[in-house]
This record gives sequence, structure tokens and C-alpha cells, in this order.
Amino acid sequence: QVQLIESGGGLAQAGASLRLSCVASGLTFSAYGMGWFRPAPGKEREFVAAISWSGARTVGADSVKGRFIISRDNAKNTVYLQMNTLNPEDTAVYYCAADVHGIGRYLKDYDYWGQGIQVTVSS
Repeated sequence: QVQLIESGGGLAQAGASLRLSCVASGLTFSAYGMGWFRPAPGKEREFVAAISWSGARTVGADSVKGRFIISRDNAKNTVYLQMNTLNPEDTAVYYCAADVHGIGRYLKDYDYWGQGIQVTVSS
């Protein structure tokens, strides 16, 4: 049974930082690209960032470039999302997801999803 469990969310002030973690089990973690998504107006979930199986390649949404950094530790079956310079528009439930085919930007690219973790940014 595949499980993706997010942690590290919570309440932060505008301008502060948070680091999300997602621990995977039940799959060969190093074979999967990993991504982060969050809900957005008019969308079920929007793409935030993704990282290839090796960690050599990352991609990010324009809205978070220069602020959010995705990384992974295959020895710990964990993917991270370092979120810097947070603003109230970053308030959302953040979901991690696993993509066996690579480093997708779309919901349909992903095979497994976590339950999500709330991030709230106050002004």
C-alpha cells in the first residue's frame, strides 16, 4: 500500500519560511518523480514544483520561482518543499504526489497522492 504523508505545515507570518516534508512508503521512491500541488481559484489543484527521480532536475511554477525550493533525499524516501518569503496568497492545503513517468506538471501525470497539509500565512 502506497502512502505519502506530508508534515511541516502550520501558521506563519508573511515574509517567514516553512519547510514541508513528504515521506513515501510502499513504493520504490527513487524511481518516482515527485511534485507538490495546491488548490487554486478555478482549479482543483495547481502545480507548485516537481523534482526528477534523481534530484538532478527541478521545475517550478512562476508564482513560486525564487521563493520555493524542492529537494529530495532518496535515502530517507522524503521530498521537501522549502517555502521562503511566504505571502498570504500561499495559504492553501499542499499535496505531495508521485509520478512514475518523470517530472509532470499536471494532475493526470501523478499516480499517488498524499492527504495534504495546511499552510496558513497571515499578513
